[in-house]
Amino acid sequence: MELGLKDRVAIVAGGSMGLGRAVARELAREKARVIITARNEARLQKAAEELRRETGGQVFAIRADMTRPDDIHALVEKTAERWGGVDIALANAGGPPGTRYESTSAEQVERAMELNLMSTVRLAQEVTPFMKQRRWGRFIALTSVSVKQPLPGLILSNTARAAVVGWVKTMATELAPFGVTCNVVAPGYMLTGRVEDLAAERAENEQRRPDEVLAEMSARIPIGRMGQPEELAALVAFLASDRASYITGTTIQVDGGFVQGLL
Repeated sequence: MELGLKDRVAIVAGGSMGLGRAVARELAREKARVIITARNEARLQKAAEELRRETGGQVFAIRADMTRPDDIHALVEKTAERWGGVDIALANAGGPPGTRYESTSAEQVERAMELNLMSTVRLAQEVTPFMKQRRWGRFIALTSVSVKQPLPGLILSNTARAAVVGWVKTMATELAPFGVTCNVVAPGYMLTGRVEDLAAERAENEQRRPDEVLAEMSARIPIGRMGQPEELAALVAFLASDRASYITGTTIQVDGGFVQGLL
């Protein structure tokens, strides 16, 4: 399927590893011009070099901390200086630590909102003026299945990521007349470092082995396994394309059937 992404300019936050890197790879394979960003400069530059080698595409790295407004502004400004604007943006930040209600402080909630909600808000406010001007744009936020089915022990993620859905849904309504679509992709249990860390954290709390926890998590998924990052990246690339021009304001989970709700 021809997605029509050739020469589209895409910013992929968290693009040096995990789901972000998989998305960057998929967009580069579709011949988009991709900027990846992350906090670790060495890892970021290495990822960009490897992605260029793997895809033969245009992949460049700009370091940014998505919790710092000045970094986000500079990221978008440098991208626009290189390629004249931004067509596609993926908001993607690591999840906050696992905590429960009784042990969660207000300060932890504030940090989680800064990490997940405010990074999305600031990136959106920087990129959408270019999209409105071009009357074409794709804004996509990665969250978690916790926005549809809250996960035990993850009250910070359950709260901050749900707020992202409210923000993006409202964006979708207001930006639709300008040809800008806004959607949320909600990963379930994917084989990434984040899930391995959560499993190790839970295993330590429950005095179990991490592999036991991972097996238990997989057993709860109807399809019988965890997802591959490439499976999520395929959906993001579709939502970023011309083929998805009538899809906006949605939250789509990629979870192997984990979420049991009807909507």
